[in-house]
Amino acid sequence: MDKTFKYVNYLWDDKKANALKGKEVDLFLYRSNILGADLRITNYGGGNTSCKTIEKDPLTNEDVEVMWIKGSGGDIGTLTRSGIAGLYTNRLRNLKNVYKGLDDEDRMVGLFNHCIYDLDSRAPSIDTPLHGLLPFKHIDHLHPDALIAVAAAEDSEKITKEIWGDTMGWVPWQRPGFDLGLQLEKCLNENPGIRGIVLGSHGLFTWGDTSYECYMNSLEVIETASAYIEQKTKEKGSVFGGEKIKSLPSEKRKEKASELMPLLRGLCSSEKPMIGHFTDSDVVLEYINSNDLERLAPMGTSCPDHFLRTKIQPLVLNLDTAEDVSNTDSILKKLQPAFEQYRQEYADYYNACKHDNSPAMRDPNPVIIIYPGVGIFSFAKNKQTARVASEFYVNAINVMRGAEAISAYTSLPRQEAFDIEYWLLEEAKLQRMPAEQPLSRKVAIVTGAGGGIGKSIADKLVAEGANVVLTDINEDYLKDAEKTYKKDQVAIALCDVTKEDSIKEAFSKACLAFGGVDIIVHSAGLAISKSLEDTELKDWDLLQNILVKGQFLMAQQGVAILKKQGLGGDIVNIASKNGLVAGPNNVGYGTAKAAQQHMTRLLAAELGEAKIRVNTVNPDGVIVGSKIWEGEWAEGRAKAYGISVDELPAHYAKRNLLNEIIYPEDIANGVFSFVAILDKSTGNIINVDGGMANAFVR
Repeated sequence: MDKTFKYVNYLWDDKKANALKGKEVDLFLYRSNILGADLRITNYGGGNTSCKTIEKDPLTNEDVEVMWIKGSGGDIGTLTRSGIAGLYTNRLRNLKNVYKGLDDEDRMVGLFNHCIYDLDSRAPSIDTPLHGLLPFKHIDHLHPDALIAVAAAEDSEKITKEIWGDTMGWVPWQRPGFDLGLQLEKCLNENPGIRGIVLGSHGLFTWGDTSYECYMNSLEVIETASAYIEQKTKEKGSVFGGEKIKSLPSEKRKEKASELMPLLRGLCSSEKPMIGHFTDSDVVLEYINSNDLERLAPMGTSCPDHFLRTKIQPLVLNLDTAEDVSNTDSILKKLQPAFEQYRQEYADYYNACKHDNSPAMRDPNPVIIIYPGVGIFSFAKNKQTARVASEFYVNAINVMRGAEAISAYTSLPRQEAFDIEYWLLEEAKLQRMPAEQPLSRKVAIVTGAGGGIGKSIADKLVAEGANVVLTDINEDYLKDAEKTYKKDQVAIALCDVTKEDSIKEAFSKACLAFGGVDIIVHSAGLAISKSLEDTELKDWDLLQNILVKGQFLMAQQGVAILKKQGLGGDIVNIASKNGLVAGPNNVGYGTAKAAQQHMTRLLAAELGEAKIRVNTVNPDGVIVGSKIWEGEWAEGRAKAYGISVDELPAHYAKRNLLNEIIYPEDIANGVFSFVAILDKSTGNIINVDGGMANAFVR
């Protein structure tokens, strides 16, 4: 067997597979993971895989056949043992005896639970009968771009025959469920010996006696379709009707995208705040710059897995690439009517297609927004969902390209699409999702986040659901910090807070990564402990630049974005007890911290009308885990108090009312209180110092 596949990565590792020999469930999981590793085969959360094994019935001790299948809501690329369901195959097939037809589909899903063999099973997928009613030991249900292109093309059945002859079956579009399983069974009975089935507008079913044979069968079928499409594309000579407009250069595209995203985010967040994602890959640009965009985009996507993530169709912006998107008022005058029209059209779609028992209309804002010549924006409840929606739309683009090369692209009728989007079972799945975290849908930017207090603040905000842009002047610190987070949680930006251009670039990266900013935390700092006589002008300037000027520039640049979004926001400045209390050898640091505190009050007074809250957290004595205390500051403070550096933590703990050591995590909790709990507080100070009477603000 040739192991070189032109369109599909060949990932099967014989050594790894041999180590799993005899462990059919483990081999099924291995197959699933490597199939899911290639987004051209099936996107995140899409498709399904299964295997059937002989197990001992725990009640009768008899041998029984058990089907293991990806559970509801899982992803084959990351599938583990805890994400699958195990069902008695015979019980599942016996459900044919009680099935009453298409109106009985929803009830049948509840009956899957009566077929459970493995009590640790994940909830069975809606695709369960599609796998269970077929006799094969190993089955793949995938959504490869090439196969959906065939499935979504006009004359799909005829094209299937042209590509594979009598070796592949074909079943017309039908919503997933028990009856579709019966249709697959019928297709196999009428066409014995076929190697797979194409599902109209949906995807592919393939199988094999072993996990390896199933895997190879899937790849060979996909490869054959891909080669066919490539040949048809060459014969046609152009894609999507050829190029209509030219793309901006890469850097210009990203500049324009980052400038525009806060405006788009604000408009997309009319119901609930959204997180953004941007992509301008070659695949995307070929489509959005084409003559056929105007015709194809309104048709919407074909595969249910696509439009469930992307909505039925995108919003195409009527903006020229030369448009000055920094002119907020002018751009909003163009964008607002487009969004209002999109929302109205979505409401019309809902009202025209709804049933008496349909769930209430969901957010009518677009998920996918196309800016010809620039790229595609996607907005969703979190970064992963926004990114995945973009990936699904790229899959849809590939499908359109392939279908247009073969014959012509077709999408699902609007009623069929609605019946999937607002299916009661889909609604039930949405209702089962865990409650969102306190800072879900929020984007924060934190200065000095490479370590110490800034890193702890970032940790807390991420843990509570926020996306965070970590900034620091030290690139090594930033890269080390980034490694401690999961994909989609953070972005990093090298930033010198004393330089306006550096701060602008950091905010630009925040907008490009997540769509905008909601929370601005100025934590970057340093401390210099010297007497008046010993304080040099360079010491004074350094403290003023990092602590005061940095805070001013962060606020100035950040507020411009907050106002573009129109969603309000939070600015939290990390100052110090030293801004309230006069102490020895502290003239430069204490003065800068006092300036930070009063600037906070001034900005709170100015920005309240825009619902932007500005507050201060005052740490004191954060010795353990703080980078400030790693150098001369600690030595200076120890000298001022007549103790050793090692004695500082205990010294600071003894002098506060609670006799507590203060940690970076405590400062992070203060920030969290302002941005997640105290939503009607502005111009305030929280002292996180264990209680220092001389620092009481009143």
